[in-house]
Amino acid sequence: MAMAGGGGLNRSSSRGQLPPQELLDDLCSRFLLNVPKEELESFERILFLLEQAHWFYEDNSVEHNPNLKSLSFKDFTSLMFKSCTALRPYIAHLDDIYKDFNNYKFRVPVSGAIILDDTYERCLLVKGWKAGASWSFPRGKRNKDEEDHTCAVREVLEETGCDVSSLLNLDDCLEVSIGQQRVRLYIITGVKRDTVFAPQTKKEISEISWHRIDDLLPASDDAVSRGVNGIKLYMVAPFLTKLKAWIATHPPPQYQKSEASAKVTVWKAKNSSSGGTPVENPVARAGSDAQHIDNRPGRSFRNFRFDTASILQSMEASFLRT
Repeated sequence: MAMAGGGGLNRSSSRGQLPPQELLDDLCSRFLLNVPKEELESFERILFLLEQAHWFYEDNSVEHNPNLKSLSFKDFTSLMFKSCTALRPYIAHLDDIYKDFNNYKFRVPVSGAIILDDTYERCLLVKGWKAGASWSFPRGKRNKDEEDHTCAVREVLEETGCDVSSLLNLDDCLEVSIGQQRVRLYIITGVKRDTVFAPQTKKEISEISWHRIDDLLPASDDAVSRGVNGIKLYMVAPFLTKLKAWIATHPPPQYQKSEASAKVTVWKAKNSSSGGTPVENPVARAGSDAQHIDNRPGRSFRNFRFDTASILQSMEASFLRT
């Protein structure tokens, strides 16, 4: 069921209870009230903050209270707009706000890494959490004022548990534009195939595997494609031609032909939509702590004037009453 004007919740998941008002007030206070005023000057920034609140709700509140309903970000945003006094006046425009936010996110630059094994025959890929998720190189959106290489190191560490900061060479990178989004990936060598990998985030990565590069090459020239083994390569295929060219001019220091299978799984999660084995001692998703808010750039939403002063006053008055 589609949300109309910030209306009803998606009924595809009817099990569980909606979060109580006390919990919603706490999330509003934690992620909206206690942030610098400049973080409330546009709807894009507001929704980035609500995204952090949503991760916190899913990774902490739902996990510790199985009776709570797991919510999509869209449904969670609708609840927060209804429960937060400062956001309530904008409910009628929530569909447009949400759509504009998604369009904006696809323009935020992305950075990550292509991790090669010691033979340069395989690269490390991560698979998303949801059912039907595609494989990709570990990567993520760049934070406000964050350098590309810093973002790459952070995202690789979060998604694989591997610190590549000492292996990253600024000159060894590939860059493509996918739609309106610039994606820059640094080529990382010197990582052994028996390295222990495990994500430091919850409910984001379902599997980490080494994949033979020759088996990833798309069967056609279509950049959004599948490999010859049928796996989804939507975020991998655009880099494969450039990666093969880089490998051709950068032979591995000690080339040794490998006889291992095409795909070698090194980590798989339990309770993802695709199943797997347990996650050992996962830490909270980066940004779920209010001290790690993702401060990304924003812009004013369409023709609506966002009055930061009145929003803050409304929030303060609301929480003084409680």
